[in-house]
Amino acid sequence: MAVPKRKTSRSRRDKRRAQHGISVPRVQVCPTCRQPKRPHHVCPNCKTYKGRDVEPLRVQAP
Repeated sequence: MAVPKRKTSRSRRDKRRAQHGISVPRVQVCPTCRQPKRPHHVCPNCKTYKGRDVEPLRVQAP
């Protein structure tokens, strides 16, 4: 069984954890209604995607 030969220092441990930061979600402006929306998602305000009207699902997807 592999066992570390030396204790991992605080700085080395924290350098590894520096990659775990939470990033701010990307936001774009809807070309139709000029409201903020997530990229590649239907606009929650005007229900359009790529300039086309999108109908909401009648039945929830499984």
